[in-house]
Amino acid sequence: MKIHIKNGRLVDPKNGIDIIGDLCIATGKIVSVNSIPAGFQDCRVIDATGLIVCPGLVDLSARLREPGLEYKATLESELQAAAAGGVTSLACPPDTDPPLDEPGLVEMLKHRTKSLDQVNVYPVGALTQKLKGERLTEMAELRDAGCVAFSHADAPLANLHVLMQAMQYASTFGFSVWLRPQEVSLANNGVAHDGEIATRLGLPPIPVCAETIALSNIIYLARETAVKVHLCRISSAEGVSLVRAAKQQGLPITCDVSINHVHLSEMDIDFFDTNCHLIPPLRSLHDRDALSKGLIDGTIDAICSDHAPVDEDAKLLPFGQAGVGATGLELLLSLTFKWATSMNIPLIEALNTVTLAPARILGIDAGHLTLGAPADICIFDPEEYWYVSASTIKSQGKNTPFLGRELPGRVKFTLTDGNIVYES
Repeated sequence: MKIHIKNGRLVDPKNGIDIIGDLCIATGKIVSVNSIPAGFQDCRVIDATGLIVCPGLVDLSARLREPGLEYKATLESELQAAAAGGVTSLACPPDTDPPLDEPGLVEMLKHRTKSLDQVNVYPVGALTQKLKGERLTEMAELRDAGCVAFSHADAPLANLHVLMQAMQYASTFGFSVWLRPQEVSLANNGVAHDGEIATRLGLPPIPVCAETIALSNIIYLARETAVKVHLCRISSAEGVSLVRAAKQQGLPITCDVSINHVHLSEMDIDFFDTNCHLIPPLRSLHDRDALSKGLIDGTIDAICSDHAPVDEDAKLLPFGQAGVGATGLELLLSLTFKWATSMNIPLIEALNTVTLAPARILGIDAGHLTLGAPADICIFDPEEYWYVSASTIKSQGKNTPFLGRELPGRVKFTLTDGNIVYES
């Protein structure tokens, strides 16, 4: 389909564009930016007057729950949620059931997502078999099957010798290793930040040192093995400082933060709100502010949704026993826009953290509006607010700390490879 998007505010971090203009699409590619090619006969015209036209969002962590956890969510429901949130590319962690540790499972997932023809899905393979932290997977075979990186998700990997072996293997082939830093013995089945709220509510704590000690180990091993490391969901001020120092030393390290941690703190779990039962835990206000500063100065490269749909029954349990995670695919754009507005951050810089920067971490050609690039595009209204409720969320998981709130930035259209996959 040929599409002519006219009179929109084109915002493209890669090319430094922030102008009012037109965008033309044909055969799934962008064929002109701020002009109309001679003889261009469009099949569909989208009037984007007053709307922002930007690259489709790229999400570094979205659990789709298939295979094996369909009672929490299905590929159909979550890819529809992604499209409704302006997300055109996403990475899914390997902690499915069974985990993504065999080429056949990865190929099946890729086939299923391609047949649904919604958004681009990039599987992250398991570092060890069954995520047990004992024997390495055949990473080369998993890469051939479609994995873009390798991770242990939230499963503990306490054996540093195994971790070093995994890093050496990955380094040999030029693979990227994604790790969420948490020392399991210090986390010790905790459920909340080690602070005043956890103490008052009697919740088992997770100290900041559980993150920083794990971070230190990862950084030292990264220096030893020269592997590309991506740090997932940094949550503390001290963690940001360690990452900043590692980058200054020239280590090939990138990192992301969950959009929940950019907005929320330990104060939000008061009255045992299980929608705020997240891993890593929501930390102090000081930590939250440090995460924003880390994003602004470039220490933190990207924002992700950390999308984790949980069935309703699991969230009705007491806080410490409740299912962990929050739905986020449909909130990523709005919450990023809200954060940028409150911090007076230019829109083009804020969009970089959810488009171009995560695309570069994934190693994919996405997150920009360059001539000839795949037409993965999000069109949203910055002035329109939408109400977050179980009825407005398309994800099968309705669990989010932002239920009942109005958020700015309503997605009007999402295009993947030049096809309109969502229209409000």
